Amino acid sequence: MKIRKIITCPLELTHDIIKGKWKPIIIWNLKTKRTLSNLEKSINGITQKMLLEHLKELAAFEIVGKTTFPGYPLRVEYYLTKRGRDLRKAIGILQKTGSAIQAELTKK
Repeated sequence: MKIRKIITCPLELTHDIIKGKWKPIIIWNLKTKRTLSNLEKSINGITQKMLLEHLKELAAFEIVGKTTFPGYPLRVEYYLTKRGRDLRKAIGILQKTGSAIQAELTKK
């Protein structure tokens, strides 16, 4: 993940953290704790490699956390941190706006 060296607005930093095709969708799908395979199934078109990479980047900024359970087979659950839940609220506004635009476009 590339973060700007000079940040003139906090929105630039937030954009750099969540930019791309998958990160907002990952955050949106983490309403509850999810296993990797469950999360992968809920996001159409994402590869496991891409999902793991983005989860790692989101974890670096404390947006996503994970719990690893002992035993075999390995079981890991991912969840949104406080910061991630706050960000999900903002993404919810974007999702609501997108739904309204989509409804308008389908009427035309």
